[in-house]
Amino acid sequence: MKQEMLINVSQPEECRIAIMEDGLLEELYVERTSQDNLVGNIYKGRIVNIEPSIQAAFVDFGVGRNGFLHISDVEPQYYRQGGLDPDKAFDVAEPAGRGEAEEGEGGQRTATRRKPRLGDRPRVKPPIQDILRRGDEVLVQVIKEGFGTKGPTLSTYISIPGRYLVLMPPLGRVGISKKIDDERDRRVLRDIMLDLQPPKGVGFVVRTAGTERTKSEMARDMAYLLNLWKSIVRRMRKYSAPIDIYQESDMIIRTIRDMFTEDVGRILIDEPAAYERAREFLELVMPKYAPRLQLYEGKEPLFHRYGLEEEIGRIHQRKVPLKGGGSIVIDQTEALVAIDVNSGSFRTEKSAEENAYQMNLIAAKEIARQLRLRDLGGVIVNDFIDMRKEKYRRGVEKALHDAMKRDRARTKILRTSPFGLIEMTRQRIRPSLRKSIFRDCPTCAGTGTVKTAESMAIEVMRTLHLSATRDDVARLNITVHDEVATWLNNRKRREITQFEDETHIQLHVDGKDGVSPEHLVFEAWDANGRTVRFP
Repeated sequence: MKQEMLINVSQPEECRIAIMEDGLLEELYVERTSQDNLVGNIYKGRIVNIEPSIQAAFVDFGVGRNGFLHISDVEPQYYRQGGLDPDKAFDVAEPAGRGEAEEGEGGQRTATRRKPRLGDRPRVKPPIQDILRRGDEVLVQVIKEGFGTKGPTLSTYISIPGRYLVLMPPLGRVGISKKIDDERDRRVLRDIMLDLQPPKGVGFVVRTAGTERTKSEMARDMAYLLNLWKSIVRRMRKYSAPIDIYQESDMIIRTIRDMFTEDVGRILIDEPAAYERAREFLELVMPKYAPRLQLYEGKEPLFHRYGLEEEIGRIHQRKVPLKGGGSIVIDQTEALVAIDVNSGSFRTEKSAEENAYQMNLIAAKEIARQLRLRDLGGVIVNDFIDMRKEKYRRGVEKALHDAMKRDRARTKILRTSPFGLIEMTRQRIRPSLRKSIFRDCPTCAGTGTVKTAESMAIEVMRTLHLSATRDDVARLNITVHDEVATWLNNRKRREITQFEDETHIQLHVDGKDGVSPEHLVFEAWDANGRTVRFP
């Protein structure tokens, strides 16, 4: 499996990162300087309002929009009833002994029994109005971008990723990522972390990238994260809210840190300054792999060189062709995403049931790929081709599960419904790629349709009949789209003449080019030339 990471920063306003696998685009990340990218940032905020009815608080953290903090994201150190001192809660103590470490995320095994400590989530939380009050200061991290009128979602459970470890102060112990399922690897990593003796008061989770790493590599990552955390605590205590405390790395560093594996044979960057930043990061964190980073100096643009521009253009299309003649159709609405699988001209020499099964297997893999590329989130309904045999249904479910494994967003996939639908959810962290690149059409307001000229002409005539009941209207001017004006002046000429004769109202229809097909403006005057409100 040959992988390449291509980084395009030739336009200063936009950074695009593509991950290719065997020549096929598998992942795409786009970030623009004009858009807020707050996820992962840490702020010291102030509570401005508490809503007991939804058990949430709204936090001013200095970005112009208040953040949303739910009771489930409030860490125990803020509980007033427990008598905890928030300042002392952030202290980093001396290294713990081997008995202090514990396996997290995938096991309940502990080295020794211990008393409950800071960071343990209680079974029952008190109401938010008993925990926080207006004016309280809290250390929060953005976990989801704001959407539309909704502000960003915040959490007081802080986590800071390194290359091999994630620093999680509230955890208070050592954990192993659930994605590392090999028991031997888990045991080796657990022993390494116990030998490193992480300090009390903070916790660490070993990332999947930490598998087969040496003790010195893990120690270097731990030291970096601890120094970073100490600087965050110093800044937090020095400044009053609202203030930014820590900002996530730029997308290039972030993606290399989170996505780089031994399977990535080459990283190409087409901009010298970005190349230098990436080189410094690799030499600091992963010096062994620094030679895999290369500066692209070709005359042809990087993404054109690899045929990615055409591929990215297809991402925004509603219909996605599949191998063999089938297709999937993706419709994105406000609340959910609907995906329909069509067999098209796909045929095999086997039965209709087998045809449907093979088509669905191809579609399942492509659906997972499109969800990643488009960054679609929320509720997703997949309408696969109907299959009667239970083993085929289970096979398609398994294929979809397997295809979604490489997705970094959290997903949950349900069993096939009686109607042949597979419902799933995908974590929504930021707006989809479509929302980031496009805006709703100002003509149709995102509906994709506008009224016909005939419909608009009928609407105009209905409104005109309303004016017949008014005694103060002597003259009317109607401004509409050119096509509507043509329809009125030709097809409705007789009715308009009859209207003028019966009402004694002077009527003028003005056609205008370059406006919406639904453009409709009435101007009315009385017998003395004064403007009248109409309709």
